[in-house]
Amino acid sequence: MDVKELSKWTDEQVFAKTGQHLDSLHKSILESVLQRQSFHKIAGNNGYSYDHVKKEGAKLWKLLSAVFSEEIEQKNVRSILENQAGSTIYSFGNSSLIISNHNINKNHVNICRENPQSLEDIEKRSPSSQVQNQLPIIYLTTAPELNYNYGRNSEIHTLKEWILEDKTRLITIYGLSGIGKTALTLKLISEINTQFDYIIYRSLEHLPKLIDLKDELKQFFSQSHATPLPEIIDYFRSSRCLVILDDVQNIFKTGNFAGQYLTDYKDYCKFFQQIATLSHQSCLILISWEKPGEIETLEKENKHTRVLQIQGLGEEAKEILRQKDLQDEEKWEKLITLYQSHPAWLNIICSTIIEFLNGSVSLFLTDENELFLGDIETNLESQLERLSELEKNVINWLANQDEPIDISQKPANMEVSQAKFMHILQSLTRRCLVEKVPRKEPAKFQLNSIFKAHIKSDF
Repeated sequence: MDVKELSKWTDEQVFAKTGQHLDSLHKSILESVLQRQSFHKIAGNNGYSYDHVKKEGAKLWKLLSAVFSEEIEQKNVRSILENQAGSTIYSFGNSSLIISNHNINKNHVNICRENPQSLEDIEKRSPSSQVQNQLPIIYLTTAPELNYNYGRNSEIHTLKEWILEDKTRLITIYGLSGIGKTALTLKLISEINTQFDYIIYRSLEHLPKLIDLKDELKQFFSQSHATPLPEIIDYFRSSRCLVILDDVQNIFKTGNFAGQYLTDYKDYCKFFQQIATLSHQSCLILISWEKPGEIETLEKENKHTRVLQIQGLGEEAKEILRQKDLQDEEKWEKLITLYQSHPAWLNIICSTIIEFLNGSVSLFLTDENELFLGDIETNLESQLERLSELEKNVINWLANQDEPIDISQKPANMEVSQAKFMHILQSLTRRCLVEKVPRKEPAKFQLNSIFKAHIKSDF
């Protein structure tokens, strides 16, 4: 939906719940905020004071929070409304599929349509047909809220090419915690959902056994099959399925090198390999903090396997600062560069600037000799806790190096072979903690600057 459509849809929901439409100022505030304008600009455009617009905005967020049963503010109104509208109505051709919380079991599937069709109608459809107005069955109830919906156009283009043109079967999206991997995937779904018969999101946060996950997936896929199929791969062959598995790092060992499976979860490795190597028409997306150990080999040997490392938002990170209504726009680029345009880190820093400096970026950047981390450190520690002792030793050493190092510069006091040292660096790069410096001969490596500041502060 564009801004006008989303505003109109929102007004309709408000009217349905309250019997009253939004007034003209509230509509103007809503549409302006959806276009990521600040209250200062909205006030100027409407001839009101900043305080008045801010006060009316607060009333609007309170109203919308009541209507949509979610806590809505200026910073999240767009993402919540788009999620509500997107997860409620998918318009294809002359009908719309309305998705609510699916109760996935054999006897009940909570699906309703604006142009009502029974479950028998769904069962009659050809699951594998590529009819443009075919309605996919989508389950995203357990997916997190999409906190932002901007940027990542290059990554979206790449993923669409891999999935729709190259027919890639297994994709791994990995990167630092909070970098936006899940948000990217949810945005991708909104752009390619018409190309699939089934789409389902599942998190591995609570360590489901593979057999239980497979049973749940089979129950979901069997909705429109008169006779259940024996294996997941059979559904992947008979229908066009998109499965997203998030938090894959949870089935990897802590205190070991990156991407090594927990003892009771090694069957996931074989499952992922089967999805990559067996013939079918579906796609499995893995989202992880770290790159699975076998994926690199699969990627080199199998054209149907792809890996995408997610970096910061780049220029689009300015939208975070704009939504927070920060001051000193000429300083934004410096702030974004310092925190690597990492959305979670920037949100934390923005909140600090608002709380202690009334939004002044200039005041925050006064001391250039020290990098403030604050609550970011909790995010960093959750990743550092996963490291092996050898990795911890190496990053402590890297934190005290003033220049990038090459592979021959093994710590003098570290009694490991050169091959082992390379393995340690490889593991740290698979966690995105160590970065390869571009355009350097020979290849050089350095510790991520935010982690470097955190580790040095501990000393």
